[in-house]
Amino acid sequence: MSTVTTSGIWTAVSPAPPNLSGLSTDHVSWGVPVGGGKSGYVFAGGTIEVKADGSEFTLGTFTHQNFPIQGGADNRFDVVLAARIRFEEDDTDRDFGFRFHHFETPNDGPTPDDEVDLPTRVSPESVTIDGEEYAVVITGFKQNGQIVNKFISPENGANSAHIVAALSRVGAPDVVIADIHYKGAVKRTQADEYVEIVNRGTAPGDISGWTLFADDPGQNFAFPPNTVLQPGQRIRIYTNEVHPEWGGYFYGSGRPLWNDKGDTARLRDTDDTVVSDYSYGAGAP
Repeated sequence: MSTVTTSGIWTAVSPAPPNLSGLSTDHVSWGVPVGGGKSGYVFAGGTIEVKADGSEFTLGTFTHQNFPIQGGADNRFDVVLAARIRFEEDDTDRDFGFRFHHFETPNDGPTPDDEVDLPTRVSPESVTIDGEEYAVVITGFKQNGQIVNKFISPENGANSAHIVAALSRVGAPDVVIADIHYKGAVKRTQADEYVEIVNRGTAPGDISGWTLFADDPGQNFAFPPNTVLQPGQRIRIYTNEVHPEWGGYFYGSGRPLWNDKGDTARLRDTDDTVVSDYSYGAGAP
């Protein structure tokens, strides 16, 4: 485990929107305001503990200052962040680059909330620790208490989320169970229960034919062919709901699968080897 301090600056916007300002600072903004402020991004770092085992940590806080602006020729563009991590052990700085893809939606459309995602979640830069090469992988935005793949930003406000990341070995996937939502809100069936799986690694993870076990006979889910998780990607396997934004996976069970008092989920590969397990409540060690 290492103590690190993070910071960051926005280095480029492409294609450049009108009225761009703040490059090479932690607050970049753009657009001609319509009765309010400009649109823009803010990054704030902090001091945290980081493990070189793929464990997730908070890289920093991302804020989108989303105020109505006049429409431009390009409403989709990329904003580049240079995230600096200072490793306290050897007092060295290392920069890791990430590209945020911004969709400036029409203010008067049916879905006025802006969208932010990351087309590539692995930093091209790496760091060597104890002879091993590591890169930083962004695994999502922690927004409103849960980690999501895409950041949704309502109009007329400053909307924030933690950027969740992992320090992972270069060239390898790392697919694990990240969470279990075991108390569904749907009466009797709890159809909205789900297990969340994430690839914290720097390479795609092919989990075709892998099986998710719910710790009871017959309660298993087999991943179909061509199921590949990209670096940083999260999916969910619901009890009996279909959510395309999370991959569309579901058990198709008309009854609850996950014991509200405690249970264990196990992810097994095609050799029936347990790759990851997750326990909660009475099922926890």
